[in-house]
Amino acid sequence: MADCEIAVVGAGAAGLSLAHRLCAPEPGWGPVPSVTLVDAPPGPARPPERTWCYWEAAGGEFDEALSAVWDTLRVRAPDGTPVVGSPAPLRYKMLRSTSFETLVAARLDAEPRVRRLTAHVDEVRDAGDGAEVRGTTPEGRPVTLRARWVFDSRPLRELPPARTRLLQHFRGWHLTTEQPVFDARVADLMDFRTPQPARGLSFAYVLPLTSRQALVEYTEFSAAPLGEREYERALHDYARRHLGIGRFTVTRAEQGVIPMTDARFPRRAGRSVFRIGTAGGATRPSTGYTFAAVQRQSRAVAAACRQGRDPRPPPAHSARSLAMDAVLLRALDTGRVAGAPFFTGLFQHVPMARLLRFLDGGTRWTEDIGIGLRTPVRPMLRTALELPWLPRRAHPEAGRGTAGRSGPGGPNGETPR
Repeated sequence: MADCEIAVVGAGAAGLSLAHRLCAPEPGWGPVPSVTLVDAPPGPARPPERTWCYWEAAGGEFDEALSAVWDTLRVRAPDGTPVVGSPAPLRYKMLRSTSFETLVAARLDAEPRVRRLTAHVDEVRDAGDGAEVRGTTPEGRPVTLRARWVFDSRPLRELPPARTRLLQHFRGWHLTTEQPVFDARVADLMDFRTPQPARGLSFAYVLPLTSRQALVEYTEFSAAPLGEREYERALHDYARRHLGIGRFTVTRAEQGVIPMTDARFPRRAGRSVFRIGTAGGATRPSTGYTFAAVQRQSRAVAAACRQGRDPRPPPAHSARSLAMDAVLLRALDTGRVAGAPFFTGLFQHVPMARLLRFLDGGTRWTEDIGIGLRTPVRPMLRTALELPWLPRRAHPEAGRGTAGRSGPGGPNGETPR
């Protein structure tokens, strides 16, 4: 006999979001199932505090937990030329993981059919008509949890084979300056006045909270991450040369790596075991944004569970979006397309709200064609024609990702972005 109907392994963005939606009051969804949320004990298996960024209209369900919201966004070309626009009716939102966890935990605590279990998970496997989660409590006691369905959000140890694999790697400072420096009304999504690598791209990302407080981040899309000293040097250089910051204090730092790959992520790991979040392909390959896709995926899974349907997670991104991402990643990796001019050109020629919908997979195919014509057509077409003939290869060292990223420059990606 099962201990619960549904077990959710991992209490990051994906696990918490699914547990939250499984007990949400939704008309027509049927009764709330019994849910056990399994979280790792404090330590290396539990992700550190991180920041998620995403865009949506005002009045979102997590708005009460937001750290900041911006209605004006800016991108700077390598020569410093600014592209400023409004994403209306969308807004760019910053959500700290601790605030999200506090909000969702309060909602889960009020639901009697949800319980939480702290354990190191060693194995998730099919068993009989359901599945088993086997692990060890913080006290060292073995524990076995049986459920009809198990949803596993733990990062993969190895990524599936892919034709292209880049890494989005970053380090960010939460800093406070002595003098007013920032315009708290404007968020810098991408500032390309950073030294560009031979292949891929780099940029800075500035999210101001006040005139003296901001998250300032250095990000690269390239083949390998940097050492901490190199990130620190890049951040110091950017802060001094381009932000004009004098004396400042770093109150907290964030660092992470997000695989950017055209790998196919299986969402089913057994008859009764499924992968969700980054492990289930929720991260957008071309940007690293994840949080909004996690919400779409968790809502669909929760609806299926409560309506008695097969709860296999749906694809987080459309086949068309993934195909376009595969072309872009290959074009960047081969050096056929220079990343900084590519993204700058998109923001210069495509209305910001439309471009953000495109990055979130919300545009129609006719809009996608129009956006595609604003890219370097010949190298992109050449890349599209060669992709079907390229083999998919394993990249075992790339399995270490972060669930904290939210998007390009956005401190993630469950991720993350």
